Amino acid sequence: MLDGGLRLSLREVFGEAERLLSEQAGGTGRKREDTVGDLIAFFIDRLKVVLRDQGQRHDLVEAAVGRDDDLVRIVARVQALSDFLTTEDGANLLAGYKRAGNILKAEEKKDALPAGAAVPMAGAPAEEAALISAISLAEPEVARALQHEDFAGAMRALSRMRRPVDAFFEGVLVNSEVAAERENRLRLLVQVRDAMGEVADFSLVNG
Repeated sequence: MLDGGLRLSLREVFGEAERLLSEQAGGTGRKREDTVGDLIAFFIDRLKVVLRDQGQRHDLVEAAVGRDDDLVRIVARVQALSDFLTTEDGANLLAGYKRAGNILKAEEKKDALPAGAAVPMAGAPAEEAALISAISLAEPEVARALQHEDFAGAMRALSRMRRPVDAFFEGVLVNSEVAAERENRLRLLVQVRDAMGEVADFSLVNG
């Protein structure tokens, strides 16, 4: 499949095959979802071995797989992620993601994170407004790139957030004593985390 670039959904293929076999056998006595899930897991595990043998880092493979079941698409995502993280923007943005993730994890232990998108607030630091602007531009760019399976393009869209993220952490106090400011900044970090999460699970990337 990989050498020939064969595009298919493992879930659809295995689901149809299991349905036909089940009908012929008069029922397998096992849930179709379980059988299909096991088959997909087997193929994904084999893909992980192949990619690691080709020199791809195991953590990048784990981060790129997600819920995808198209092997060709997974390989393309892994390569784009690997290329991105070798750049200065990629490495620094990963550090920003980790910092945002740690803050959000700590806050989630206290209470549910605030919902919705961050908004520009009067008197807010310029770095906060700049990151709000950057994420509002990056989110649709990432979505468009992923729709066309342009994973390198999605990474480029994320890279434009690197400097605003760095500046935000340098110039903005997330844990403000003003509740409205604190909630808005947490929303902003959630947006950064989620935008990056559309491309790959960066929480699984070492660094």
